[in-house]
Amino acid sequence: MEGTVFDPLRKKYVARTPEEEVRQHFITWLNTQRNYPLALMASEYTLKIGKRSLRCDIVVFNRNLEPQIIVECKAPYVTLGNNVMQQIASYNTLLKVPHLIITNGTGTCICSYNESLGRYEFAQDIPYHQNPQL
Repeated sequence: MEGTVFDPLRKKYVARTPEEEVRQHFITWLNTQRNYPLALMASEYTLKIGKRSLRCDIVVFNRNLEPQIIVECKAPYVTLGNNVMQQIASYNTLLKVPHLIITNGTGTCICSYNESLGRYEFAQDIPYHQNPQL
């Protein structure tokens, strides 16, 4: 289908936008390069804050269905600055995940929670899924 791309997490065709291209590439990368099963990922994951709804681009869960990673995808021309970090941090006030990732397809920033210091710090790499059989 021209103008659309298949999202294996939502199991439907969605509009092909620059941001959606980044999202689909990252879903595939997480699955094939970091062994995260598609069954443990969700795209456009909705969060409710009062009457307000927010949508995380990608949420990755562990086998107990506890959120572990939030990924915020932007179009390649969008700068990965403080406003994008604030956006993903607002999602994390509800989900409290150990890993935050922002990407625009040309650059990626990863933050992991440092328990001993009680704060997020920039990380060098995205962790691998611990049990690829799931």
